[in-house]
Amino acid sequence: MINMTTTVAQMTTTEFRDLLEEVIEQKLLELLADPDQGWTLQTQVRHQLLQQQQATAAGERGQPLDKVLQQLGLE
Repeated sequence: MINMTTTVAQMTTTEFRDLLEEVIEQKLLELLADPDQGWTLQTQVRHQLLQQQQATAAGERGQPLDKVLQQLGLE
């Protein structure tokens, strides 16, 4: 383990490499972590998503984008 008061100039090549590996690993875990981890879906939302998944698997498709935009007044 590296002393927190050690400067880069005082580190051996191995210590510096270990430090870089640790920093890179921490950053990758931070960037690639699931942002929704620990959250739960409300029962209603979960039910709706499962219904949509089943409908899609059965070949059903939603409304065309232009129709949805028109309904929302976003044309």
